[in-house]
Amino acid sequence: MPTWDAQAYAAFSDERPRPFVDLLARVGAEAPRTVVDLGCGPGALTAGLADRWPGARVTGVDSSPAMIEAARPYAGPRVSFVLGDLAGWRPEEPVDVLVSNAALQWVPDHRSLLPGFVAALAPGGWLAFQVPGNFDAPSHRVLREIAAEPPYADRTAGLARPGVAGPADYLADLVHLSCRVDAWETTYLHVLTGPDPVLRWLEGTGARPYLDVLPEDLRASFTATLRDRLAQAYPAQAWGTVLPFRRLFVVARREER
Repeated sequence: MPTWDAQAYAAFSDERPRPFVDLLARVGAEAPRTVVDLGCGPGALTAGLADRWPGARVTGVDSSPAMIEAARPYAGPRVSFVLGDLAGWRPEEPVDVLVSNAALQWVPDHRSLLPGFVAALAPGGWLAFQVPGNFDAPSHRVLREIAAEPPYADRTAGLARPGVAGPADYLADLVHLSCRVDAWETTYLHVLTGPDPVLRWLEGTGARPYLDVLPEDLRASFTATLRDRLAQAYPAQAWGTVLPFRRLFVVARREER
């Protein structure tokens, strides 16, 4: 897993929560007792789950110590945060709502985790997750191209890259696990402002694996090259820089019997 910078991730706080809000809008749980957020990040969205469901105990789980530390201020009587790996997570009791926001793509073979997630749900419980579907976008093509060039290629060779399946694949997986499933995709047109906005966006997410493996001098030159190529791929307009971003959504409900 990449080393996360909570401050960098929190940039564009008006844009990043939108998929989470759209995901939760399709979760029909009325009065859950236990809610778990896998890959909770810096905690603000997780805390919002306690507002959505006032009777629930909410737990955020993340493998990044930096993210868990950033989430501490959001802890309270009904909200807690724990350090833990998504792949190894197991609940102490059945969960009524299990959510994951833009985290599963970092877990290799994450589809193999879906049976365990469904098994963790109480009868009638809900599983909801969204993952980015933009790995063929210009931003990620530029990242891969630069990483394959000298002097970076030797250090980035074999680097594990995130990946996702298609909405229909997730739907089939979960239908076969006796769930009722709603799956869809959306392409957001984020209008970003300020200098080098797409670079700043990537520094909090997609660029982290590349930056993590480079020493400071190469990291600086990599970032400079990335800045120039992103500016060409995403030209600034008078109203801002448009970043199209495709995301995949899945909401599943376990059968009550």
